[in-house]
Parts: sequence; structure tokens; C-alpha cells
Amino acid sequence: MEHAIDLARTGKAADTCLTVIPWRDFADRAGWDALASRAAEPNPFAERWCLEAGLAAFDPGGRIQLATLMSGGKLVGVLPLVRRWNYERYPLPNLGNWLHANAFCGVPLVAAGHEHTFWRELLGWADTRAQAALFLHLEALPSGGPLYAALRDVCVAEGRPGAVVHRLDRALLASDLTPQTYFDASMSGKKRKELRRQFARLSELGAVAVRRSTDGGELGDWIAQFLALERSGWKGAEGSALACDPAKAMFFRQALEGGAARGRLERLTITLDGAPIAMLANFFTPPGVYSFKTAFDERLARYSPGVLLQRENLDLLAREGIAWADSCAAADHPMIERIWREKRTIVRASIAIGGPLRRAAAAALFRAETGAPAKGL
Repeated sequence: MEHAIDLARTGKAADTCLTVIPWRDFADRAGWDALASRAAEPNPFAERWCLEAGLAAFDPGGRIQLATLMSGGKLVGVLPLVRRWNYERYPLPNLGNWLHANAFCGVPLVAAGHEHTFWRELLGWADTRAQAALFLHLEALPSGGPLYAALRDVCVAEGRPGAVVHRLDRALLASDLTPQTYFDASMSGKKRKELRRQFARLSELGAVAVRRSTDGGELGDWIAQFLALERSGWKGAEGSALACDPAKAMFFRQALEGGAARGRLERLTITLDGAPIAMLANFFTPPGVYSFKTAFDERLARYSPGVLLQRENLDLLAREGIAWADSCAAADHPMIERIWREKRTIVRASIAIGGPLRRAAAAALFRAETGAPAKGL
């Protein structure tokens, strides 16, 4: 399906065009790669190497579509779209951005300067192609970013009802302090002493080493070790480890391989006599970092290998060109929030689409869900 918004209605430039097509039919992969370097807001999960890995793993049938915005002959916006027949436990059809369980940011990849245009065109397309959808539902949006601010502006300018229907605060690392100073401020002297004691006891078991890698060397072995380490713990027992699901394992492999090929991946490992006991994968998208996945040997939990790993990960504070790191962790995570003291607010927002009657119905739904009038974002 492909549709260009009416120029007179939106007042857009004549060389700007929004299309929505099945993701397998989108051919401008070079343009998608180039867009990442011009993005107003970094999001590795929307870059081609990561999003295509997710689509290939979780949507092999090609059901998901890509909304893409072209301007001046260049790709300036990308967002995966899905039509859903249910919202939460209710039979309420809706349009939404597509995410999978291991994608921790849903903001579209949009070139700086095109933020308002992207939302204007996407909402205009949704107005005329809503079909059964009652509203547009957007998940995992950082509320402090330029894309969310632009969405809010467009909704206000067009008088669209909208509502934030869920929000959470997850751990963020953002400070001008040195890694050691930040660590000292985060943990009490008693806890730091205990961690030194645990490290000393761990060292009595064998040689402890920290390895950091930003290339693709021995990546296949590292991925296999990570999958095995994660599966050996409680996630494996519950069946939620990546290795328990072939599609998740496939995504993890392809995403890390793609990230390494583009200089986006850093691997951090603590080994004991050469065997990994704590492992972490970071995605670098300057000025931000996404701390994507971590695992540790739960048999050594008494030595806090996960905390030792995160202490090493504070080196991110000293990296040139890096201003913040998103933990990708659940809210109130008991370990990471002992160390990372800042917060990043992530929201789910619903936006009215279609004509006056559909928008009024959406506003009523938002009011019922939130218990307040749909005053906007």
C-alpha cells in the first residue's frame, strides 16, 4: 500500500512524500543506513541493522509495514507500523508502531529538522487510511526527546485529542562525574567495602579478567557463550531466556552481528580462568548508549559478578561524544538502580485519527482509560 498526502491540506513542500509499504518491499537500504547519522534522536532499534534483524526473526511473513518519509530525494523518516485488532484485553482496533519484546525504544528514526513534518504526514496518512483503527497507539517513546516534543506540537496545532496512557521511569546514566567519583557517590562506603571483599574472594577462585571489545572478533563464540550463560540461570528455568526461543536467539545473533559491522556494538566480559561469568552488550548511538543485554553466572551470585560488571560499565562516563546511557531495564530494577542514579521517562501515548466522529470516539476511550479528559500529550 502506498499513499502520498494531499499537498494543499498539509502545506508541505512539493518534494516531500510519505509512503507506507510492506517492509520486505522497501529497497532504499543505503538511504536507511545514511539516515542514522542524521537522526534527531538516536534509536538503535530503528536503525536498519537492528530493525531488519527483528523483522526477519519475528515477522517472516512480512505483515509489518514501514512508514517512510522522503524529502529532497533523501530518506528522512522510518517507522514500522502494525494494525492490531485488540488493545490490551479489549477488542479495539488500532494502528501502532511495531516493537518486539527485546526492542526497548519505539521512537522513529527521523532526520533532524523533519520532526514535525514526519508526524504531520504520518497522522495525515492515518486519517485517510484508518480503516477499522480507532486511534494511533505509540509505545516506548522517551518523553524528553525532540520526537515526542514534535508530536505534542503537531497534536496541539491540529486539535487532536491525545493521552499518555502509561509511563515508567527507568535507570539512566548521565553525569559529568568521573566513573570512580560517580560510583563512590552511588554506593555507600559499606557497600563499596563489601564489593571489594567479594572481588577478593572471587579472585581466590582463579584469575579474574575484564575484556572489552568493539569489533567483530570472535563474535560468534561470544554470542554462543552469552546465550548459554543467560539460559543457565532463572531465565532459562522460566523459559524466557533468548536461547529458549529460536526467533529471539536469531534476532540476538543478527542484531549483534549488524551492530559490530557498523561500529555500534561494545561487548564487556568478566572472565574467571578464561570462562565468562558476566557479560554485557552495549549499542552505541552517539550521543547515547543503550545497555542492551546482560547476563551473569548465578552460581557465583555471592560474589556479585553483575554489580562488578556494571562498575566496569561506568567507563561510559569517560567516553568522548557520549552524554547518556539508557539501561533498557525494567522500572525499579533492584540492581542497576543501586548504581545508575538518573531516570529516563518512557511513555505510551494514544492519538486520535480519522474524521470528527472517530476522533470524538477516541477521546472518549482515552478519558475512560485515564480517568481524565484527553487534554493532549
